[in-house]
Amino acid sequence: MNIDFKDLALFIQIAEAPSLTQGAKRSFMSPAAASARIKALEGELKTQLLYRDSRGVGLTEGGQRLLTHARLIMRQLGYLKTEFDEYGADVSGHIRIFANTTAVSEFLPEVLAGFLASYPGVTIDLQERHSPDIVRGVQDGSTDMGITAGPVSAKDLEIIHFSTDRLVLVLPRGHEQETAEAVKFEKAIKYPQIGLQEGSTLHEFLREQARHVGHSLTWRIQVSSFESVCRMVEAGVGVGVIPESAALRHQRMMNLTVKQLDEDWAVRERSIVVREYEALPGCVKALINLIKPASGINQI
Repeated sequence: MNIDFKDLALFIQIAEAPSLTQGAKRSFMSPAAASARIKALEGELKTQLLYRDSRGVGLTEGGQRLLTHARLIMRQLGYLKTEFDEYGADVSGHIRIFANTTAVSEFLPEVLAGFLASYPGVTIDLQERHSPDIVRGVQDGSTDMGITAGPVSAKDLEIIHFSTDRLVLVLPRGHEQETAEAVKFEKAIKYPQIGLQEGSTLHEFLREQARHVGHSLTWRIQVSSFESVCRMVEAGVGVGVIPESAALRHQRMMNLTVKQLDEDWAVRERSIVVREYEALPGCVKALINLIKPASGINQI
């Protein structure tokens, strides 16, 4: 089997684009040349990779399998290049990270700012994703590393636990639940809810927990950050469920009451997920080692 790395890179671009023309453009190639290379790749693999119609292209089952392998091969090729470039593996490279809401909005910005200042040859693509998508992205090579909360069941991945946080209920001062030792989620969701915007990992997680107790969450308002949630709570608009690390930080500056949620799922282990730690380039290992002590999350 004789497969060109350029053909794999072209196939990835086409698979991730809305059409063969767009994929060819991203690869700086004419549509005719791109089509010929893909047909040659199909001939080499003896498998149809794309469905072609007037609306664009779609992946066949064989194309889906090739996409997973192609991403892993091209990412490993990138690692190889990094290992031998003029800077060395520890100070250059490109890192793609899929992470959940808390990581993206709470501790990662500060960690990445310091990391990028110390590693000027490194670039980072940080994307917020839901936990299943984070795990899937690491498995299929779409991302170098994932940061997630809660249990991760994937035998083919390495899971690096780095801290534990819990979800808590944030109340305005004087709320009727202020004297409670802890509050059941089923009781908490009877009050007007303030939450993050739809699409955030925490939003989806809480909606799923509400379904488990036979309720649907009704949001009075949805905002873009934990700070905004706390400001709305302080103003008496409603209550909110957020990570304890964020709640305690904002409580120092706002009139808030923080209550434990009487739920097993409120305690959430946070983990870094990778395919194979030892195979990662030095810059990714350096970032992982920086995240572990710098997450700012309270250990339980």
